[in-house]
Amino acid sequence: MAAKKLCEAFSKTLIDEVQKWGCMKQTGVSLRYMMEFGSRPTPKNLLISAQFLHKELPIRIARRVVELENLPYGLSLKPAVLKVRDWYVDSFRDVRSFPEIKSSDDEKEFTQMIKAVKVRHNNVVPTMALGVKQLKKGLGLNNVGSDLHEIHQFLDRFYMSRIGIRMLIGQHVELHNPNPPPDCVGYIHTKMSPVNVAQSASEDARAICLREYGSAPNIKIYGDPSFTFPYVPTHLHLMVFELVKNSLRAVQERFVDSDKVPPPVRIIVADGIEDVTIKVSDEGGGIPRSGLPSIFTYLYTTAKEPLDEHPDLGTTESVTMAGYGYGLPISRLYARYFGGDLQVISMEGYVVKRDIVSITINEEVMS
Repeated sequence: MAAKKLCEAFSKTLIDEVQKWGCMKQTGVSLRYMMEFGSRPTPKNLLISAQFLHKELPIRIARRVVELENLPYGLSLKPAVLKVRDWYVDSFRDVRSFPEIKSSDDEKEFTQMIKAVKVRHNNVVPTMALGVKQLKKGLGLNNVGSDLHEIHQFLDRFYMSRIGIRMLIGQHVELHNPNPPPDCVGYIHTKMSPVNVAQSASEDARAICLREYGSAPNIKIYGDPSFTFPYVPTHLHLMVFELVKNSLRAVQERFVDSDKVPPPVRIIVADGIEDVTIKVSDEGGGIPRSGLPSIFTYLYTTAKEPLDEHPDLGTTESVTMAGYGYGLPISRLYARYFGGDLQVISMEGYVVKRDIVSITINEEVMS
């Protein structure tokens, strides 16, 4: 199918409405408000939540459509990016065409619709990664560097917005769970143990390493499992998983032909006065100083890229050891989403990196 611009693929009425809603100001919602509001998932509160999403989601989705249509270097016309744009336009149309929500029955029907929207966007990240790869190939670049700064800025905004949209939808949908896990308010665990989450994420990362290499370094975790705080476990799991996966790969590849036992990857969970810090460190060989500025740029990777030029990314979402090039930058966005950060310190030749995720729980609003 030939690439089509927005005006060629959709009606003028729909495009005008996208432009109109894309100019509106979105409303931020804090973690604390979501916890307090979600602690009482009464039919009335669920109705209020649905009515809010009915107005808020079109704004956030439309803003992304407008931006996807106006990217530099011809990125907007890459087939993978056009696919993502069409997903967003379809979702905008679905939400905007839904009638005004006035009753619990309306709310339940709306909830099913936005669940489908969330599923539609499951593979946005790898599909956009493929689009950037298509751009790199067209420009004859091996890695996207600082010379495409506008692309990196867009992707940061785009992926941060995606986190927000999925958080809003997921939180509302999960409030319908008739048997929520203990101490959970939707997606938010009010007594989350970072040590337990780090343990789960580490086991998942080690399983991937075992699958790829046939063996994997050990992982040691230091911290108090009884320490808890309110957070979104899936967000922390993703961050720790990516960091540990990177560390396991670095150590495994460094010691693959060695008779020595690979040194363990170490995870330290520290509870500070204001922040919770999780440090992941390894002895995988070190990142040259010249490479550090690139590690948070999209599609920069030292591994073989697994992206296929013609994948069916609309149905599945596979996990590989490395190669997509967005693990670290996406993880940093998740850390920053609720006011934290992710930093990398490299001691070349000894510690490949000390990946530090500093997570601050405060009244930061969602993007």
